[in-house]
Amino acid sequence: MPLPTFEEFVNGSWKKACYSRLKASTRIRTDSALQTQLIPTFGAKPLDQINLIEIHSWFERYSSISPGGANRVLDILKQIFNYAIEYGLIQNNPTDRLKRNPRHKHTRFLSQTEINKLHQALDSHRGRYSGRQQVDIIRLLLYTGCRKGEIIQLRWSEYHGDMLYLHDSKTGQRAVFLNSQAQEILKRQPKTSSKYVFPSRHNPSQPRSTELSLWRKVKRIASLNDVRLHDLRHTFASHAVKSKVPLPIVMRLLGHSREHMTLRYAHINDAETEAAAERIGINLESVLRSGSLPN
Repeated sequence: MPLPTFEEFVNGSWKKACYSRLKASTRIRTDSALQTQLIPTFGAKPLDQINLIEIHSWFERYSSISPGGANRVLDILKQIFNYAIEYGLIQNNPTDRLKRNPRHKHTRFLSQTEINKLHQALDSHRGRYSGRQQVDIIRLLLYTGCRKGEIIQLRWSEYHGDMLYLHDSKTGQRAVFLNSQAQEILKRQPKTSSKYVFPSRHNPSQPRSTELSLWRKVKRIASLNDVRLHDLRHTFASHAVKSKVPLPIVMRLLGHSREHMTLRYAHINDAETEAAAERIGINLESVLRSGSLPN
């Protein structure tokens, strides 16, 4: 008896057994991965005819565009094949020998000059529906420090003037304080029948795609080729620290669940601290030379 195709298995046995266990936000990411990557690539092939060479070829193509996105979709594909093994349809997982893309190890911040270049590149874009959405989403990522999924999946019910109350962020429910720039962006979003602030044009009952293709064009125009979209979140945090915002408040602004995640930004003011220490040393030396110490 022939095995089901990848699409048949995903929409049948796998979805019944595994899909319902996923968080709402994870379902959205999974749906996007299936519809934009996995089903178009592997959907028509029987499970036992999908091999490592084909998967590696797909992974290389997607990695050249989005290394992190390729890793996330690969994780979903691996889980689907693991369930196919558990279900008794195949014996081996063809993704087992495929290595994920290495994680970006350094934390990149945009300088004020680079931020200006980014805004100029965004201003130069005169796109239609999807393009306008992407411009506003990119700016919101910079102005709020939110994660991409938190903005793309934002619902009108979570927006309250100068606050966002996110129901399903990575670390659970959390509040996001909106500065005036972020408020202006959200105020100008058209109100439709969709519950999402940035709905899909083709299916307004769903949020827009997580793929922000405009980012590649914008960062090329702004000469920011080594900058990832997630670095806008790091930039928000770095400028908060430079503005003397205490780290516990930065932790709250970013929605971090652990202090060590925020502490990576503690070094940002090291240059200022070093300069202050140098000034103190000079003052102490002058006191010592005068032969008197303060009481």
